[in-house]
Amino acid sequence: MDKNTELLNKANKLFLKKLFRDSLPMYDEILRSDPENIDVINNKGYALSKMKNYDEAISCYDRGLKKNPTEKCLLINKISALRKKEKFEDALELCNFILNYNASENIVLYHKIRILYSMKKFRESINICDKLLELYPNNGDVLFDKSCNFAALGETLSCISNLKLAISISSKFKVNAKKNNVFESLKEQKAFQELVKQ
Repeated sequence: MDKNTELLNKANKLFLKKLFRDSLPMYDEILRSDPENIDVINNKGYALSKMKNYDEAISCYDRGLKKNPTEKCLLINKISALRKKEKFEDALELCNFILNYNASENIVLYHKIRILYSMKKFRESINICDKLLELYPNNGDVLFDKSCNFAALGETLSCISNLKLAISISSKFKVNAKKNNVFESLKEQKAFQELVKQ
């Protein structure tokens, strides 16, 4: 086993233990001798992102994207970092770039739902929810997101029916609904109370 492979295995073990800061020097050492190693660039960026160092994470992803502009893992992780920095326009642009190549890229569609919601583009977000639900009708997370969008639009019946479907898939959505401020206006309604009671 060569030195870089050994270092990568050690760094990845630390990464999996969530010791992100400890993994970084090892990723850097590998990149000194193998500066275009996409896996290492991606893992380093992801570690930085997990440490909430989004600017450095984005720089890291950009380093890889200079050589490999269509590398999906780098693009998707960059979308995630941009979302966390609330750079929604930039994140949306990258989503659309990937979806031009593959219109049913699930993780990108999921990011797009959340980005559009954050941008208060609730109808567009619902449309993306529907696209994903055509592929995965029992996706509780997407049904929950759809109910949040309807709640934000003040469309109570559609909100409740989607929330009911989400809760039928997993009771975790009861807890999520109680915590999420978007449902504030529904908290006095009997139908909502019935849905979220333990």
